[in-house]
Amino acid sequence: MSSILIIGTGGVGAVVAKKCYKDNTFNQICLANRSLNKALAIKKSIGDNNIQCEQVDADNAQEVITLIKKHKPQLVINTALPYQDLSIMDACLECKVDYLDTANYEPKDVAKFEYHWQWAYQQRFKDAGIMALLGSGFDPGVTNVFIAYARKHYFDTIYKIDIMDCNGGDHGQVFATNFNPEINIREITQKGRYWKNGHWIETPPLSEHHSFDFPEVGKREMYLMYHEEMESLTKHFPEIKEMRFYMTFSQEYLTHLRVLQNLGLTSIKPINYKGLNIIPLEFLKALLPEPSSLGATTVGKTCIGCIIEGIKDNKPKKIYIYNICDHQKCFTELGSQAISYTTGVPAMIGAKLILQKIWHQSGVLNMEQLDPDPFMEELNKNGLPWIVKEL
Repeated sequence: MSSILIIGTGGVGAVVAKKCYKDNTFNQICLANRSLNKALAIKKSIGDNNIQCEQVDADNAQEVITLIKKHKPQLVINTALPYQDLSIMDACLECKVDYLDTANYEPKDVAKFEYHWQWAYQQRFKDAGIMALLGSGFDPGVTNVFIAYARKHYFDTIYKIDIMDCNGGDHGQVFATNFNPEINIREITQKGRYWKNGHWIETPPLSEHHSFDFPEVGKREMYLMYHEEMESLTKHFPEIKEMRFYMTFSQEYLTHLRVLQNLGLTSIKPINYKGLNIIPLEFLKALLPEPSSLGATTVGKTCIGCIIEGIKDNKPKKIYIYNICDHQKCFTELGSQAISYTTGVPAMIGAKLILQKIWHQSGVLNMEQLDPDPFMEELNKNGLPWIVKEL
């Protein structure tokens, strides 16, 4: 019997739960969330009374420990907020249970996401004989595996990578984010950063941009950002000389964001309002549409992939490896928009490979450290087919 505990039942958690339910690798599923009603809603949409639902404060490691001891899962899948990564990892260590997440830790009071907090758990997870798989989403996640796959099958060495994330979808809202607004806005309002010749180079937020003609989407303006997979990829592939990450945004989105910033509504510093300390970004999140509610109205496609340059057989080589995902097809299958789908499906695949012991070794690992082939096969089987183009 393969038993899992999914902590966090937002848009991504819902996709993970539904995909796991469809795959016979997963025999027992428990859904846990701060709001029990969200977990119960997913259970109702799946329609199986055997799915367990629990309420938990994932910031509290002891509550998570109690939950793990009650349900005895073989794997904890963390689709909660990145602030909660360490408390859930602490609980997994205490209970000697494997761990998986989709995004790296960041402190709540500083918009700074880095892997060093989680990499510091390496020896403790090794000593406990359990595995922590970090970043099993799309970017990070699939993009890491794309690069590992390219390195294994297409290159003798890689020296340049551009990771490009394009959401060509339209949700019909004046302003909304396609995943957690708090995490999304914290991410895109910090300084850009890229890797060149062994050093990180910083740029003002969203200051560097250019257009790219994305397959099945068309020309979009993409903006240079920092993204966490670059940190692990430059560590595990030290041959890389240059790496950048880009994400597309419409002018309308950026105009709204600029106004919100000018008003102070994207700040994470508490302000006093009528005797209460409130964080403006958390207040803004409460005003914006819930990302999981956007599936019914979102049309269009995403295109996420990597342009990789390097050497094969002493000759220069360049490939583009990418996935196209259709928002409406995702909604038809799971009631989700493509952003949640492209994050949730890789989490399910990573969990499956861990439980099947295809991907399993003690310690804290990033996606590119494991054999990419079985993961790539599962992407094709589970709704995220990929394409390789020689450039």
